Amino acid sequence: MCGITGIIAFTDKGKKSLAYIEQSVKCLDKRGPDGNGVYTNKNVALGHSRLAIIDVSNNAAQPFSDENGRYTIVFNGEFYNYAEHRKALEKRGLQFRSTSDTEVLLYLYILEGPSFLEKVNGFFAFAIYDKKEESLFIARDRFGIKPLLYYKDEDKFIFASEMKALMAFGIQKEMDQVSFYNYLQLNYIPGPDSIFKNVKKIKPGHYIYLSGPLNELPVIRDKTYYEIPLPSPKGRRAGDEGLSYNEAQSNLVKLMEESVQLRLISDVPLGTFLSGGIDSSIIVALASQYTKQLNTFSIGYKDEPLFDETKYAKLVADKYKTNHTVFSLSNDDLFANLHKVLDYIDEPFADSSALAVNILSMHTRKHVTVALSGDGADELFSGYNKHSAELKARNAGILAQLVKVGTPLWKILPQSRNSKFGNTVRQLYRFGEGMKLSAKDRYWHWASFVEQEAALQMLNNKPDWNEFSKRRNKILDNISEDGDMNDVLYTDMHLVLENDMLTKVDLMSMENGLEVRVPFLDYRVVNFAMGLPESYKIDKHARKKILQDAFRKYLPVELYNRPKHGFEVPLLKWFRTELKSMIMDDLLADNFIQEQNIFNLEAVQQLKTRLFSNNLGDVYVQIWALIVFQYWWKKYMG
Repeated sequence: MCGITGIIAFTDKGKKSLAYIEQSVKCLDKRGPDGNGVYTNKNVALGHSRLAIIDVSNNAAQPFSDENGRYTIVFNGEFYNYAEHRKALEKRGLQFRSTSDTEVLLYLYILEGPSFLEKVNGFFAFAIYDKKEESLFIARDRFGIKPLLYYKDEDKFIFASEMKALMAFGIQKEMDQVSFYNYLQLNYIPGPDSIFKNVKKIKPGHYIYLSGPLNELPVIRDKTYYEIPLPSPKGRRAGDEGLSYNEAQSNLVKLMEESVQLRLISDVPLGTFLSGGIDSSIIVALASQYTKQLNTFSIGYKDEPLFDETKYAKLVADKYKTNHTVFSLSNDDLFANLHKVLDYIDEPFADSSALAVNILSMHTRKHVTVALSGDGADELFSGYNKHSAELKARNAGILAQLVKVGTPLWKILPQSRNSKFGNTVRQLYRFGEGMKLSAKDRYWHWASFVEQEAALQMLNNKPDWNEFSKRRNKILDNISEDGDMNDVLYTDMHLVLENDMLTKVDLMSMENGLEVRVPFLDYRVVNFAMGLPESYKIDKHARKKILQDAFRKYLPVELYNRPKHGFEVPLLKWFRTELKSMIMDDLLADNFIQEQNIFNLEAVQQLKTRLFSNNLGDVYVQIWALIVFQYWWKKYMG
């Protein structure tokens, strides 16, 4: 796990930017605190910051070149099944200088070209430069677990693991208004677009090939090497395998066992996150089969007993006799970490649970360098409240119809996440509004924190509506009226998982030099899960049905049939106390909003007024998104 960066100059003007490669690498220090290196050749420069996991010796330092010096690679990630391919390559007469997965990856590319990606089980972003052909090959893993961005103009092509490493080259920073508009609705920016017009994110399951000569504007090809299997009706029909429910459970357990075992490969200390929920508990149960005294880590919330699930985590830790550590945190601990998180974000990203992930990663890193997590299970197997809501909407009974009819009442009642009554009203209103919409519009409604019209009213400069509609329609392409829940999960994998959940975990773990591995996103598990019928995953009684049933014998009974509480960072309390001055006198001050000329002043004033009212709705979520953006804007654009 590392950070990578690189530049290809097409013109003499572009060559001047090569001088910034070391500055770019320095921006990635937190991703790779164990060392860094730079490779240069004429109009090409590659940089790498290293977090040593497999073969921690200097033999595996990067940039790494083959023995003839023709090919050079910079690699971020892990190639879990590299050992079997190393053996096969040795039988073909290859001799290795290291015991790293990086060297195996490089030689597979040299011998087999882009098709070798189909053999790689792992998560990665890497670039390989061919000095003879003057070409550059760049690839990203199947699901976007590891980030990779690129910038292109007439003088140069630049890539990097993070936006800040691109900005180190002095790139043109013109905001993409459609991306910004999407951010105001979703709290993140859907790829392949970014906050800047000339910066794109390489799509998961894609590679980019720049064919030489690279001293002039090259041909750039963007190719797909993997796609998540399409659910019905556009691809193969879900459930075509004909597996019974019991057979499907057995297959799922087997696939997860193989996935977890692969992800325990490490030359440094390793552990797992253990929240007390089903997903992370499954990972612990399986990892304990292959590791004695597995290290497990949980967060406890002293000031928020409703969200404290450490008693459930302890049940799992005790059952598997893990070396369990609980980090018991107060709200003050979380608040103390807030500016650290804001400082690291280099593209607006306003999922506030990033604060908790960051502090969990910070404390975990004091004990291990690698941690396994349960991310991906909710998107694969229907784990969110919105999935239950969607199922009810698609099979609307009398209760659902009554909620829809009652929408005018829910609208006028006080809505707030900070009281049981207010939160119930908020949920009833969102559900009732969703019931009025088409399947596509309903998905977008439930994926958003702010409705399209409300987000539009926030802006002085309106986005290109045709471009927004084009991007939105592409995201929603597989949602259909005659589809099923697999359509929703497929869309979640591309929108929510890729751009929110995985982005959050990568940012917050790598800020602390911690590698996080995600066994549920082994491509074999994903392919299998997407082929299961909707009824195996969710019904009116249960979400993640097959996951719960398949691992029931592995987990304490107390983990079942209990309410799931996603942790809520106490933003509202902070906004009304410690952060009030930052909001009112700095980031959202009237004079600053007017000078900046991005936001509609009246709309911002209305948000600030609602923040101190009893009818909050989701206003504090909107305020947090504005704080994150304004902090980012002052740092990088002001």
